[in-house]
Amino acid sequence: MNQHVIVIGGGPAGLMASIAAAEHGASVTLLDKGDKLGRKLAISGGGRCNVTNRMDLQDLIAHIPGNGRFMHSPFSVFNNEDIIAFFEGLGIELKEEDRGRMFPVNDKATTVVSTLLNRVRALKVNIRTNTSVQSLEYDAERVCAVKLKNGERIQADAVIVATGGKSVPHTGSTGDAYPWAEKAGHTITELYPTEVPITSNERFIKSKELQGLSLREIHLSVINPKGKVIKTHEGDMIFTHFGISGPAALRCSQYVVKALKKFKTKTIEMHIDLFPTTHQELLFQDLIKRVKEEPKKSLKNLLKGFVPERFLLFMLDQLELDGTQPANTFSHDRIRDVASFCKSFSFQANGTLSIEKAFVTGGGVSVKEVEPKTMQSKKKAGLFFCGEVLDIHGYTGGYNITCAFSTGYTAGKSAGELVSQK
Repeated sequence: MNQHVIVIGGGPAGLMASIAAAEHGASVTLLDKGDKLGRKLAISGGGRCNVTNRMDLQDLIAHIPGNGRFMHSPFSVFNNEDIIAFFEGLGIELKEEDRGRMFPVNDKATTVVSTLLNRVRALKVNIRTNTSVQSLEYDAERVCAVKLKNGERIQADAVIVATGGKSVPHTGSTGDAYPWAEKAGHTITELYPTEVPITSNERFIKSKELQGLSLREIHLSVINPKGKVIKTHEGDMIFTHFGISGPAALRCSQYVVKALKKFKTKTIEMHIDLFPTTHQELLFQDLIKRVKEEPKKSLKNLLKGFVPERFLLFMLDQLELDGTQPANTFSHDRIRDVASFCKSFSFQANGTLSIEKAFVTGGGVSVKEVEPKTMQSKKKAGLFFCGEVLDIHGYTGGYNITCAFSTGYTAGKSAGELVSQK
């Protein structure tokens, strides 16, 4: 008789764990408290589902700032190329977009979800939705059962916890598993929001004068109280009614959270460089050349197209420059101020949106207490963790889902092999 593996959580990690455990000889039951599986997967990548990233392994790990080195072992079992081969083997054609991001050719996350569910069903996994877990039961050495909130007790030879973190709670990620892990003797490292919009109380944010303005291919930096750069990210960003968002802001967010805590300060400085590939002096010379070529043109018209118009008007206001005046009436020092503003527009961030509004949870079950080659607990035999419940997080761009699929497959394979040997 096949031995029994219970997977808790029907997100990317849980679905992949169910498939791998069943493929490796186990009888699998998949429990999820929601009414349907793959909810977070269905909204990922803006509804297109960025299934992985085709970077080479070292670059991939560099894009996983939260314990990326731990991923060397799971990637040795099931890496990004394996994920691509897995989906293509199930008939989903993939395409590569900018920065290595892989999407289904039809741009539909629902196709990814339905294909995974079809594979789960084909492997005769027992799926139980609307099933909430109360707790896990352990004896001295190992996990032995799952207790449901309705009082039912299901015996298990192995349990795979794939319940997610605390981000995007409407998909079912509400931090349920942290107490179960603690009961087994695991440490839960401090939880914090990552890949989350950044907040600011600056006057220009409160007045919403830049709300909705996007800046393309900029550098965004987090600056410590001594004026040193903590982290810089390139990419696009957008001003919002509460602060900033967009890929560059999301990637900087965890450094804002950590800096506010480390330096015990209420705000942390951020810089925007609108021209990251151009030195400030060259920018200044370009502006002077424009002035010489059209000296009588108003400064505002001379700078049209140099930066987005709303940012231009904002900048002139901030620098107290009358844009209606002829360009040649401004001193070189004032033109230099324009170049400087474009290279390092500075503002204060005071935090981020809440962990529930974050795309990803930082912190979780300590990876020091999990065996990286199998994802099995070092505290209790037969207990496995995978996905966002672990203290592992990457940037947006397919890195988190890659970790989920990789750790999920590794946990499922290991659990399947473990129970099949009994």
